[in-house]
Amino acid sequence: MFLQSLRMMTCDHPLPPDRYHPSVEDHLRVIGFYHASQIGVVQCQKALINALVERWRPETHTFHLPIGECTVTLEDVAVILGLPTNGLPVTGMTLSSFEALESECFHQFGVAPRKADCRGSGIKLTWLRNLKERIQLTDEISMQRYVKCHIMLLLGTILLGDKSGASVHWKFLPLLRDFHSISHFSWGSACLAHLYRSLCRASRFDCKEIDGPLTLLLAWFWIRLPYLAPPTREPRSFPLANRWRNWERGDNRYRYLSLAHFRKALDEVQEGQFVWVAYGVDRIDPGIIPEDILMHAVVWSATVPLISFESIEWHATDRIRRQFGFVQGVPHQEWNPGRAHGETLAGPKNLDWATAPSHSCWIMHWTNRYNNVLTEYLEPSQHPLDAYMHWYRREYGNHLNLSNVVVQENDVGE
Repeated sequence: MFLQSLRMMTCDHPLPPDRYHPSVEDHLRVIGFYHASQIGVVQCQKALINALVERWRPETHTFHLPIGECTVTLEDVAVILGLPTNGLPVTGMTLSSFEALESECFHQFGVAPRKADCRGSGIKLTWLRNLKERIQLTDEISMQRYVKCHIMLLLGTILLGDKSGASVHWKFLPLLRDFHSISHFSWGSACLAHLYRSLCRASRFDCKEIDGPLTLLLAWFWIRLPYLAPPTREPRSFPLANRWRNWERGDNRYRYLSLAHFRKALDEVQEGQFVWVAYGVDRIDPGIIPEDILMHAVVWSATVPLISFESIEWHATDRIRRQFGFVQGVPHQEWNPGRAHGETLAGPKNLDWATAPSHSCWIMHWTNRYNNVLTEYLEPSQHPLDAYMHWYRREYGNHLNLSNVVVQENDVGE
């Protein structure tokens, strides 16, 4: 196989929002955003991101390595970002009118942005930052408004940021109306849907940039292939993303490793180097992962759709059973979400995605997630992993060695 890469994609990797006032810590804990609010700056490595995009298969939502398929799962989201993963799907209405946006902001913040403070249906992050700084924390109402601003800033940067890097869609605001119901949503599955959507888009031959929760992707790679990671600076921190907070201060050379370097490293990955079960007691000290995160573990292996309004992506855990400690066999046929995969909000989209015909069946599937968690094979075939690897190499063997790519532009990861 011979590939040709015309250019390195740029990586839109916004910084996390400023720290919050200590007086709202309990509020953040109650609504499930305390841990994500601890995440610091994790420097991007552009060449590494590009190497992973080359390995991504949109039809399976997995990375294809010589040792088999692997992917970022709900378990990874929970421990790397500290987000709640079990709960209601993140969905609802999208309305295109500025008047609706204005009314929602006034209802929740007591003040509304001007049109100049918005980008289409997005609220500019600068407006939210300024509002957050101006709120006087004098009573419960002001504290809740402050925390809602902080959540929108988290969503618009490290969790669900888009290519603009400058705004966050206001569709999330109605889900914050009832403050004590914020924790009822599966924000982690929405974040993972956004990562999958970003990887699928980036894998197109004409894509020039990638957005999404790249901190999640970087930390996942470093946890699964630790010999290819920069040194950890905070090995006992949680969320696990903070292991590599400001990593470039300890290893500036890593920043300049090239796409060719990571391509070759992934071509040569061998069994025993990839950490399939990454969060057991043999790798993570007991007590590092908090109980409020572990309580969601029941759904981490579910083979289900991941939902974030118009985005429907597939959590293909049946293809990466080894990441949950199970034997891997030949998986079922790839999922087919039809129109729901690739849906965008370009142009006016006044729609309730929870009841839209193209989406409602997938929401029902998520609702039945407990019936779709992985279990041991009832009647395992003899040597199922051997059968899987034989099938895998037959199906994808021509796509597993990518070092013969010609790079026509600077391919270093700075």
